Amino acid sequence: MSDSVPVPRSERPRFPGPGSLDRALDLLRFLRAHCPWDAAQTAESLVPHLLEEAHEVADAVHDGDAAALEGELGDLLLNLAFQVVVAEEAGRFDAAGVYGRLEDKMVRRHPHLFDGGERQDWETLKAAERVEGEGVLEGMARNLDPLTKAFRIQDRVAGVGFDWPDHHGALEKVDEELAEVREALAAGDGPAVEEELGDLLFAVVNAARLTGTHPTTALARANRKFATRFEQLEVLARERGMVLAESGLEALDALWDEVKTKG
Repeated sequence: MSDSVPVPRSERPRFPGPGSLDRALDLLRFLRAHCPWDAAQTAESLVPHLLEEAHEVADAVHDGDAAALEGELGDLLLNLAFQVVVAEEAGRFDAAGVYGRLEDKMVRRHPHLFDGGERQDWETLKAAERVEGEGVLEGMARNLDPLTKAFRIQDRVAGVGFDWPDHHGALEKVDEELAEVREALAAGDGPAVEEELGDLLFAVVNAARLTGTHPTTALARANRKFATRFEQLEVLARERGMVLAESGLEALDALWDEVKTKG
């Protein structure tokens, strides 16, 4: 049994409004009625804005900038509300339906809190919700970036038991795939190199997942670390009158090591 305390049915929260989303919905309804640009938008035309705002929220989170995050969350909330209002106008669904489906799903996927059951793995719960005959990998977002999609594929199949028991097996697979990349390179087989590199990346994502790390988070942190260090390398090079493109790898490596020793 879970160590969480179940919430009795009579005490389950109903999350009544009005709240921030209700205010955002009212704002969008007003804009749709009075602003030609807002009135002209469709669910499809708004997708690029929705994706851009989601990325800007992620940037603010990674930067640790609370003020920027507050603003970007507001922009994202506006885009979410926009989609709801457009759907309301078309008669496809309304805000109450969105709220209801969210609450139902969270109750269903937290049986240890709402029904006194055992805590279960998220993907196992999702697998139980699939209709008969539906494939494990059906219904995934088609436009996920490849790194995230690899993670989601692995998470989905893990929900039905197709998974390593721990990260050790995944790390061994990484070693195996790396050896196959080396073999393909030695053979000078370009298509095989590409295929084996893909398998290697997929294996690394799996290793990250089984250590409790999301690969996009880990890679984003590595990107920021590298960029910061390289910018410091550029500062050192300028201070010493060095031209990067003319300095050679050995000199640049020495600067890189100096930057790393400074943290």
